Amino acid sequence: MELELPIITTERLILRLGTPEDIPAIIQYFTDNKTYLTPFYPTWQPGFFTEEYWQNQVEMSVWEFVRDRSLRLLIVPKVSPHLVIGVINFHNFVRGAAQYCTVGYSLAETQQGKGYMHEALTAANNYLFQVLKMHRIMANYMPHNQRSGQLLKRLGFIPEGYARDFLLINGEWQDHILTSLVNPQWQASSSY
Repeated sequence: MELELPIITTERLILRLGTPEDIPAIIQYFTDNKTYLTPFYPTWQPGFFTEEYWQNQVEMSVWEFVRDRSLRLLIVPKVSPHLVIGVINFHNFVRGAAQYCTVGYSLAETQQGKGYMHEALTAANNYLFQVLKMHRIMANYMPHNQRSGQLLKRLGFIPEGYARDFLLINGEWQDHILTSLVNPQWQASSSY
């Protein structure tokens, strides 16, 4: 059975993989939010804000999804389907006896406080559990990022640990609180 590229809809949002047509909007999203996102992101890679970089990323996103390695979603509002307001990246898919992945996300500064990320992650997590049959989704956040911590708590993620110097964010090693969400209805399929 061939897996279709997902288009996940919520009341106000569409979550989908990026296409070449989205590249200007993706670049605009990261350009407009660079200052806001920099304290939460790894150092920006050379060429990150170029069409060439994003052409490669869009192609790689499809390649990795088809090969069951990641799911990188754009968040776009239904009322403006060509405007990117955020991203959700499920990565490091591990199958076999593990059946887990890690999620990272960001939302435009101007869209904060409207419930968009809660709405988007609820739908995306359900897709990971119901369609991709993940058992566990892990999310990590820096202790000072209380907004992200509260979001994960509302989504049902449970704190599991504290990792010192866990990720290199904006050029500095940062501690992270480790959390996870477990699929309560997980059942083994014939392919696992």
